[in-house]
Amino acid sequence: MNLSSMANDNGTLTVRKSPSRSHSPSRLLSPGRLASHNGDWENASIISSTASIPEYTGPKLYKEPSFKSNKFIIHNAISRCCLAGKVNEPQKNKIVEEMEKSPANHFLILFRDASCQFRAVYTMNPETEEMVRLVGIGPRVINLTMVESIYKYSSDRKQFTAIPSKTMSMSVDAFTIPGHLWERKRPGTPKKLGTPK
Repeated sequence: MNLSSMANDNGTLTVRKSPSRSHSPSRLLSPGRLASHNGDWENASIISSTASIPEYTGPKLYKEPSFKSNKFIIHNAISRCCLAGKVNEPQKNKIVEEMEKSPANHFLILFRDASCQFRAVYTMNPETEEMVRLVGIGPRVINLTMVESIYKYSSDRKQFTAIPSKTMSMSVDAFTIPGHLWERKRPGTPKKLGTPK
């Protein structure tokens, strides 16, 4: 036993260590011990370095990420929330295909309004701070002043949550625009003339 305990007359517990474990193999082989016994610190460091694991010279397995992308999150949001089910599968597949073709890093979903009804997928250009429609229905280009509200997708709850901020960042997954921007200017249709009786 390495530790022994004894109770004093006054009831306190005293812990006493046993003598040093000089017979331990790890103590005999450690470079510090060799150096202290030989008085030669340089040889101790040479022994230490040769005993260490050789440096890995194979292919680099870890690749440092060069940018952050929300493509996977948007793909999940479309597949599990916005366009879930067999009925929406053709539209979902078209959108996913367009996203895969795109070199963009940041994708955003456009909703019709606060009811989170899917309309389109946009890509965000951080230099111009404009969102360009990739696929779907909505304005071709949206600038930040046109954004009404922004949303974050929760993968575990499979739902979107409104963010009380107006700042677009990589954490934003969806947005809405004001209702008046949905109204299209259509050319007038000719009225059907009544036939006389």
